[in-house]
Amino acid sequence: MTDYIKVASYEGRKGEIRKVVLLYSGGLDTSVMLKWIQEYYHAEVIALTIDIGQQADNLEEIRQKALNLGAKKAYVIDAKKEFAYHYLAKGIKANARYQGDYHLATPLGRPLLAKIAVDIAREENCDCIAHGCTGKGNDQVRIEGTVLTLAPEMKIIAPVREWGMGRDEELEYARIHKIPVKQTKDSPYSYDDNMWGVSAEGGEIENPSLIPNLPAILQVCKTIENTQNDSQLIKIGFLRGIPVQLDGEDMDLPTLILKLNKVAALHGVGVTHHLEDRVVGLKVRGVYESPAAHAIIRAHETLEKFVCTRQENEFKLLVDQKWGYLCYGALWHEPLMDDLNAFIEKINEKVTGLVTVKLFKGRADVVAVETPNSIFDEKLATFMKSNAFNQNASAGFTEIYTMQMRLSQEKERYALVSVGGDENKEKFAPLIANLHKQGFLLFATKGTHAYLAKCGVKSILVHKANEESHKPNLIDLLKQNRFDLVVNVPTPSKQISEEIDGKQIRSWSVKNEVQLITDYEVFKVTVEKMAKSSKAGFSKVTDSNIKPALL
Repeated sequence: MTDYIKVASYEGRKGEIRKVVLLYSGGLDTSVMLKWIQEYYHAEVIALTIDIGQQADNLEEIRQKALNLGAKKAYVIDAKKEFAYHYLAKGIKANARYQGDYHLATPLGRPLLAKIAVDIAREENCDCIAHGCTGKGNDQVRIEGTVLTLAPEMKIIAPVREWGMGRDEELEYARIHKIPVKQTKDSPYSYDDNMWGVSAEGGEIENPSLIPNLPAILQVCKTIENTQNDSQLIKIGFLRGIPVQLDGEDMDLPTLILKLNKVAALHGVGVTHHLEDRVVGLKVRGVYESPAAHAIIRAHETLEKFVCTRQENEFKLLVDQKWGYLCYGALWHEPLMDDLNAFIEKINEKVTGLVTVKLFKGRADVVAVETPNSIFDEKLATFMKSNAFNQNASAGFTEIYTMQMRLSQEKERYALVSVGGDENKEKFAPLIANLHKQGFLLFATKGTHAYLAKCGVKSILVHKANEESHKPNLIDLLKQNRFDLVVNVPTPSKQISEEIDGKQIRSWSVKNEVQLITDYEVFKVTVEKMAKSSKAGFSKVTDSNIKPALL
């Protein structure tokens, strides 16, 4: 490891700082650094532990541990309601997730921790804030970015970036300084914990080719193998996008989340093996437990989809994805986040209702939705007999709705060929075959079709104009404006039926400005020009006198 050199102007330096607020979790990193800051910087340390609903921590033990390690003061601040209503509520309305089913527990918490750290630092006349984030993670950016935004005068130190100790060295430092820690060489996992979820890193989790040992890793959720064999139905009531009721009981948001965590964890809900792209460019894996978050997001997004239009739902997906990337990416105070939140708030004004969720073997499936704001109409949606939906309009709608899609797939060019007389057929056949090779779909009248078949050239049989009961019929095809090119060479004998067809073909060609060929030499030149155009990379006839298909 190279020596760490401080290059940013906001980084605190030895001899410059005297009093430090340390964001203290009680884990290995922050416990070691509480001692290390006193030794290396000769600075006073005020430990700050913030309660945002940690599911696996004893906060009073953490406070006492900080004092035992030399902290001048040890704050434990209850910020559960602020976290729930000012951060998680926004996340719920935005169906918070990043690159899958990571519901952003840690990214949602970091801006609040940094904000409170700034408040305490100013209250205690501290000149520096310290945190336990590494130089390879997202959290350093989240915390430092928020501190710099709210308190540009504040210095920041990140001892884990500076001291050059790995996990083994930290454990040895803790042993020498008699710092009690949970981590051991045999239990290398590192956790971050709040009411919205628990994240685990370290050990085999870091290597995506290894299978994480969930029984040793999970802090709150049961493994699927140890969950009960009976499903459980829960009912979550929403008011303007916020959960306000669980199984008929009104609750504030922190209480509801904490209670639902316990219920959903018993079913193994919300355990995610997650590969993700960090802000700093690394691709990493974590194991996340978010039982309440997963159930709430599933319920919310289903209710939201039920009360919104198709266009709103499509756009909301895009907004939610961007919101998730901004939140994960340390940009909580980015103005675009306010813009997105304004739209999200507007959408959620109608997200009110009751959602029934089935919990079973790791899944949280929405099985019923009730709301006064639904745009669902059972009479219209039913597959049973009903006159409420005018099905007579469906076919016309389909024809118009799919028009551009169908037109975009009309890549073949269409040619109508009708050549009379055996001598003409023999003479024109090679040129017609060349058309086929160039990608033209050939439609041929009866005699021409039969002759081309003998020559091994595929064509579609077109029945005469007076054969109305046979399909496809010449008149029907002409009405469709389907052809790009017409080859019409009359029979020398000029039979009556052929003369009728010929008049129809020539009249249509002139009216629709489609190139009509009746002469062999003209046909030959035209085919050669098209072959050259095709080699030059043009797929359509470039002659300005030739009308493209279906235009």
